[in-house]
Amino acid sequence: MMSTTLQLSEPTRSVALRDCGQGPALVLLHGVGMQSAAWGPQIEDLSRTHRVIAPDLPGHGGSAPLPADSELPDFVAWLRDVLRALDLGPVSLAGHSMGALIAAGFAVSHPALTTRVALLNGVFCRDPAARAAVQSRAAEIAAGRCDLDTPLARWFGDSPTDIDARDRVAGWLKSVDPAGYATAYAAFARGDATYAGRLAEIACPFLAITGDGDPNSTPEMSQAMALRVRRGRAVTITGHRHMVNLTAPDLVTAELRNWLATPTPEEYPS
Repeated sequence: MMSTTLQLSEPTRSVALRDCGQGPALVLLHGVGMQSAAWGPQIEDLSRTHRVIAPDLPGHGGSAPLPADSELPDFVAWLRDVLRALDLGPVSLAGHSMGALIAAGFAVSHPALTTRVALLNGVFCRDPAARAAVQSRAAEIAAGRCDLDTPLARWFGDSPTDIDARDRVAGWLKSVDPAGYATAYAAFARGDATYAGRLAEIACPFLAITGDGDPNSTPEMSQAMALRVRRGRAVTITGHRHMVNLTAPDLVTAELRNWLATPTPEEYPS
């Protein structure tokens, strides 16, 4: 899964991405602090039947950052630029955590370009305590104080699979550009309600997945999102936390395959 570089319209805006397989286009968006390699199990499997495109988010991996004051709609616009540069039409779109916020925003803003949308460990309308906690962490990251142990302890258990995934995630977090991380995390902290009131506009197949042990992207959030979408579906994976696509890769990939096989609006019976 070699990474390639895509040049956007502005000379300084480059995007690193993985582009594998042939078939209908599937775009995978990782979470804040991660990189496209975090989708490794899904890229390997789903690229057998789809053209899978997994970009590094701005300021992550090999992608150029967005300006420091960027908000969630700026990341949605960035994704539109990426798909335009790739000359893609409508795509199936799956995002994890911050990537889920971008995916939902894109589905709402560009319905004609979204065939399906899946949100993994997505946040939705945090309560005041959760919002205060994530905004406090955003301020710490912006100030250069980055505690990695606390989120890693929250995201992973003690199973061999969790430990292996934790080591990989720790490596990605340690290598992320601090400024790019701070920009993305601030947008993540403020973005959980940006498109929340418009989810009912989504007409394409919608899937929300999380782990029953994820305290911040809770099953209740996934269920609330799915209930707002005409053909939404929520799945809770028992015994897993925030990085379900790495700790339960086979279960997540199977759910994504089912989602990819769901009829699109044009195929729905009248």
